[in-house]
Amino acid sequence: MEDIVLLQAIERYLDGSMLPAEKAYFEELRRNTPEIDQMVVEHNMFLHQMDSYTNTLSLKHTLNDVHAKLLSYGEINEGGEVSTKGKVVRMWNRYRKVTAIAACVGGAIALMISGLFAYLSPVNNSQIQELKREVEYVKSKNKVTDDKLNEVVSKIPKGAVVTGGGSGFLIDSKGYIITNAHVLKGSSFANVTNGNGDDFKAVIAFKDESKDLAILKIEDEDFKIKRNLPYAIKKTGAELGEEIYTLGYPRNDLTFNQGFLSTQTGFNGDSSTYQLQISANPGNSGGPVFNSNGEVVGILSTREKQSEGVAFAIKSKSIYKFIEQLKNTDNDTLYQHIKMPSSSSLKGMNRKEQIKKMEDYIFLVQAFNKK
Repeated sequence: MEDIVLLQAIERYLDGSMLPAEKAYFEELRRNTPEIDQMVVEHNMFLHQMDSYTNTLSLKHTLNDVHAKLLSYGEINEGGEVSTKGKVVRMWNRYRKVTAIAACVGGAIALMISGLFAYLSPVNNSQIQELKREVEYVKSKNKVTDDKLNEVVSKIPKGAVVTGGGSGFLIDSKGYIITNAHVLKGSSFANVTNGNGDDFKAVIAFKDESKDLAILKIEDEDFKIKRNLPYAIKKTGAELGEEIYTLGYPRNDLTFNQGFLSTQTGFNGDSSTYQLQISANPGNSGGPVFNSNGEVVGILSTREKQSEGVAFAIKSKSIYKFIEQLKNTDNDTLYQHIKMPSSSSLKGMNRKEQIKKMEDYIFLVQAFNKK
């Protein structure tokens, strides 16, 4: 597809002028072609920026017109100051009762709205979507058919029921995996699969729903302890505008997406998360966010429903705080020896080389519960 034709198609897709059949075909093309998906995200952002610029220009023109009229009426002088204080006093005396009533009504409405928002927000935030895989989607995993869900190389106990899933990655070579707590909601254990299709049994070592973080520990005789993790987990913050990429399992195969860090805070100014300009889908929850040096800077967790290509990631420094919390809460000597990688062996490698080195350390997570 030629670039000009592709851009025209993207324009029609974003403005809603595509016919249903054409839209369905184009969405399938997006799902199967990361490059086209990225073009859609970037073009949508470009259009938003153009709209913002147009609105700014329109506001400037309006302000100039108002300024010109005020000059012609003698309300202000060339310096922009009010020409006579008397006019202001007379206007205040004339309208102060109306102003007071309006202020009272406005204040009451503001209190009602804020109270309603506070009441509804904890129950359901309709603007944010968790990137957890749906139950039926998890069941369609290559090795797991609906008829043989409980027969994955004898890894899953008989009678287990899948509750959901997502992504996760090793933070310690001894088999400790971090993911989002919401990926494991309603579950008592998990099964994890690496890029080679190897399945391993895992237990839930620690979970904190308030931080939306959880630790899985691979407890499987088939798992071989890795010598060193190739990537680092960054203790300091990422830079605004920094290019980032993710690896995870929105599909049954390891999937790559790239974008950039667009805001240092998350939804509604949340300082524990970043806002990313990147394509993210259900199944990406718990997946690592890398910078160009192969350092983990965040954990992908949610996306904004109303804005195409806007996602949020928990900052990597929260992982260190979370592990300290685990060590202080649980006296198990195994957890006391969790050691996270502080240096990356991926610096200087191109993107393809980095991904090859990391494939075995990033997992599809399937959460289960017993009937």
